[in-house]
Amino acid sequence: MPESHERFSVHEVDPSATEAVLGLESYMRSSGFDRQLYELVKIRASQLNGCAYCLDMHTRDARVGGEDQRRLDVLSAWREAPALFTERERAALAFTEATTLVADGGVPDAVWSKLTSCFTPQEVVHLLMAIATINVWNRLAIATHQALPAR
Repeated sequence: MPESHERFSVHEVDPSATEAVLGLESYMRSSGFDRQLYELVKIRASQLNGCAYCLDMHTRDARVGGEDQRRLDVLSAWREAPALFTERERAALAFTEATTLVADGGVPDAVWSKLTSCFTPQEVVHLLMAIATINVWNRLAIATHQALPAR
């Protein structure tokens, strides 16, 4: 696969566009949603979408936030390592996958049922907003071939 080059910076072309998405981030920060779970959701959606920029950013953020490297290493296969993830995390990860891949059959009733047994309606809204937000960032980064930052 040939190396891609950044097509352009959405922020440089129209700062208001990124400000709109940053508004979603601001909502999430002020919501009180679990930061560690938010990073897992961002990473899992970014894995599914193949967003290198977001994976680079959010795995670093998760480690800085105290996330265990082993959990990050197996996140893409979380179903095979259920002991490493809480029931709430597993419900959130299943919902993240179904919502990110919504065209593949929507959100199955079993996923929704498990989710709503682990989260309050307000928490479900926060989780849905978290998934929507990272999916917006993924699409912006992938479409424009957003370059990885220097180490």
